[in-house]
Amino acid sequence: MQFTSSQKRSAAWLAIAALAALMLWFLGPVLTPFVVAAVFAYALAPIVDKLVAAGGGRVPRVLAVLIVEVIFIILLLSVLLLIVPIFAKELPLLRDQLPLLIDRINRSLLPWLAKFGINVALDLNSVKSFVATYLSANYEEMFSSVLSSVRLGGSVALAVLGNLVLIPFALFFLLKDWATFTARIVELVPLTMRPAFDSFLGESDEVLGQYLRGQLLVMGTLAIYFSVALGIFGFDLAVPVGVFTGLAFFIPYLGFGLGLLLALLAGLLQFGGWYGVLVVGGVYGAGQLVESFYLTPRLVGERVGLHPLTVIFALLAFGQLFGFLGVLIALPASAVLLVAIRRVKAGYMLSRLYTN
Repeated sequence: MQFTSSQKRSAAWLAIAALAALMLWFLGPVLTPFVVAAVFAYALAPIVDKLVAAGGGRVPRVLAVLIVEVIFIILLLSVLLLIVPIFAKELPLLRDQLPLLIDRINRSLLPWLAKFGINVALDLNSVKSFVATYLSANYEEMFSSVLSSVRLGGSVALAVLGNLVLIPFALFFLLKDWATFTARIVELVPLTMRPAFDSFLGESDEVLGQYLRGQLLVMGTLAIYFSVALGIFGFDLAVPVGVFTGLAFFIPYLGFGLGLLLALLAGLLQFGGWYGVLVVGGVYGAGQLVESFYLTPRLVGERVGLHPLTVIFALLAFGQLFGFLGVLIALPASAVLLVAIRRVKAGYMLSRLYTN
């Protein structure tokens, strides 16, 4: 069977994609900070270029990179600090009200479950002991407990701290030498394949740009929805919980889970009954349905040409294969893979025309 030049080029790109997948498989933990930095650099490089161009060449690229990266880190820290007022307000309430909530469950829910043969007992004394130990004002004991946990999982803690330092460091050099890095990659491509490579990169860049814009629309829409919905039902921390949940949707499912836990905690401690649980269940259930079946498929999936089922499969498959790193790159990688598949299909259909 004779292969056309188009089919050979497509096969070469598939081989490169397979090699990249193998690297992710074997070197996932090592590559994680560099992949995260590369994703950030891809998104921020156009901003750095515009800042340098706006200065008419008088703004050094290093200074432009520092400005953009510092602003970006401040924005990230601002998002992370949204959770601080939640815990600052809820932990004292949790210390005071958790034993009361457990006692209320003992008196109301457990007798009802016993009617169906489900016998459950909650040890109120153990709960009170836990609260006194971990949620008391004895911060020295709490701090020593945290230190003990860090010592037990020292390698994990060092890995997390190392990544937190390495990602900004790698991001700086990637942004500073972005044009150089991309030019060196292009130099590796044979001249005969350069037109196809440039065309592939251009289409992939367009698809990825559409993905990022769609994802930002989803995050912004959900942040507004959760903040307004929780505020309508009287939640004191509606805005920080809602904004945090919406922005955390950048990591599918994990962001929803964290936001749901925070909202349940806020609802239980503010209202002390089933009202908060039912409201959170309704608001977050509706939000998850709208996000899964409309927002993400329409604003993200359709923008990159992915069917809703393909979006769900990509998240599950990449997460299973590559773990947390796979969840982060699932949709962007699927978008690039889609471009490659389109080209393979086009080459195949063209070959059929010539053979027929």
